[in-house]
Amino acid sequence: MVSWFLESVWLVPVYPLVGTVVAALWFPGIIRRTGPRPAGYVNTLMTLLSLGHTVLALVAMGGREPLSYTVPWLQVAGLDLSLPLVVSPVSLAAMVVIFGVNFLAQVYAFGYLEMDWGWARFFSLLAFFEAGMSALVLCDSLFFSYMILELLTLGTYLLVGFWLNQPLVVTGARDAFLTKRVGDLFLLMGVLALWPLSHTWNFTELAQWATQPETVAYAEAHPQVFFWLGLALLAGPLGKCAQFPFHLWLDEAMEGPLPATILRNAVVVATGSWVLVKLTPILALSPGVMGVTVGIGVATALGAALIAIAQTCVKRTLSYPVSAYLGLVLVAVGTGHPETALLMMLTYGVAMGLPVMAAGNVVWNSITQDVRRLGGLAARRPVTLLCWLVGIAGVVAVPPLGGFWSWLQLVTDLAEQSPGLVAVVLLVNGLLTFGLVRVVCLIFGNRPQPMSERSPELHWPFILPMTVLAGVVLHVPHLLAVTGLLPAWQQDWGLLLTLSTLSGGSLAALVYLSPGIPKPVRLPVASLQDLLAYDLYTPKLYRLTVVGLVDWVSRITDALDRYLVDGLVNLVGVATVFGGETLKYSTSGKFQWYLFTILVGMALVVGLAVTTILH
Repeated sequence: MVSWFLESVWLVPVYPLVGTVVAALWFPGIIRRTGPRPAGYVNTLMTLLSLGHTVLALVAMGGREPLSYTVPWLQVAGLDLSLPLVVSPVSLAAMVVIFGVNFLAQVYAFGYLEMDWGWARFFSLLAFFEAGMSALVLCDSLFFSYMILELLTLGTYLLVGFWLNQPLVVTGARDAFLTKRVGDLFLLMGVLALWPLSHTWNFTELAQWATQPETVAYAEAHPQVFFWLGLALLAGPLGKCAQFPFHLWLDEAMEGPLPATILRNAVVVATGSWVLVKLTPILALSPGVMGVTVGIGVATALGAALIAIAQTCVKRTLSYPVSAYLGLVLVAVGTGHPETALLMMLTYGVAMGLPVMAAGNVVWNSITQDVRRLGGLAARRPVTLLCWLVGIAGVVAVPPLGGFWSWLQLVTDLAEQSPGLVAVVLLVNGLLTFGLVRVVCLIFGNRPQPMSERSPELHWPFILPMTVLAGVVLHVPHLLAVTGLLPAWQQDWGLLLTLSTLSGGSLAALVYLSPGIPKPVRLPVASLQDLLAYDLYTPKLYRLTVVGLVDWVSRITDALDRYLVDGLVNLVGVATVFGGETLKYSTSGKFQWYLFTILVGMALVVGLAVTTILH
């Protein structure tokens, strides 16, 4: 019986699609009779069904070989666009994380959107995201993965712009959509350019093709081809993972509903990393592309970790650590360790939802989102504080939680190749710990502020999913050990990672809990603080370069269209109207006069033609 769940796991993405359709049918006429809540309950039930099916399939998987399925779609003129699916322990584990986090986010939304009437639209979009991500995990085709990523980009736009009557929400949704579209455009170029070389878009076949001697020889003979191809394939995942220079959209996307942020910050942003891991054999054909991947990952990890320290909005303090962590995932991919990247994505996806949930608890019934105006909430919100700390410990290197083991595996891998990258990883771990502990100290430490005097713990839809997820985070090391994914203990690197975590956390507690240091804390150099607070002036750089160029080109295009194209058309129209108005005064109603006019005109034309020929 259990084996049936494994053999039919390809049906799982259909469950949330059913929930999407059912919730979308919850029209205002039905809402007036039943209220908006049933639409959310239907979607949550379908998510629970998907989670149960996937867990049973994972149990039945055991030590079996991956299963392959093919869904025929289009076969014409030698082009086969059948949809290949691969069911493996890795894909099933990823689906468990997706459905589990989404289920808890939906229960959380029961409380967060308690007074909102847009349940049908919100929950249908969450189910749409869920279906897209689960299909992406099972999909073994680059072409169909690109199509799914496009649908997820649309879903991001609709979810971030859920409260469409707020200007900041609309701006955030627009910027998130356009930023991702830039990366998607280059990814499409790479997808199309790859076909003439490999004649396949199947990830499994691409991995085999990339290791063939003739392919390696061709790559060595034509390095520029694979360099530019690799950059195009890299651009799409960079946008999904909010990496430099496409990192600003994630910060602006925090304007959307926070339950959607739980799903986005935990698993949605990792979809780009998932595709990037699948593309590792192709990217490895160009050492230059692998170097660019490492460079972008290091720049994003260091830059985002520093920017997070200077943020004052509680949501913004949790958006930049996401980019920083995924930057390290890029480092793992760029150094040729895709298995380590998958392990980091797994532990991160489970743990990152906790700080977002805890932040949502504070935001929901607080007057402000400014961390400088909060404080003293430890006694009023002990459960939220405990879960927030567990989430932080699961993200950074705190032994013996799951995040520590993924960091340890990354450092162990890099130690064999580049000690400099090991130093970067240790520094990023310390900076992330400092930034995350800083937020906890400002919100829960010190004395209560006027805006946090009345801020009690919330009711069960907020607390239950948060505590359940905290329990899962605490049990991740056990799950890794049972599945054989727990990395080997490395004493030296383990101690260094622990020391970097203790250094960052202790320094943050010392600075932000010490009564002798005035608050808000300011850096000795004002220009450095402004540099971090204003996101390294990246938005200004965008306005001066990309946005400015687009604005300049659009103004020239508008002028050409307005004065050249439209002007020429308007000139013909005015001339026609003027000629018609002039001719109407020459009408007499006499046929002889019209015939004489025609003959004179024909004579003039013939005379002009004869004169031209003679000369």
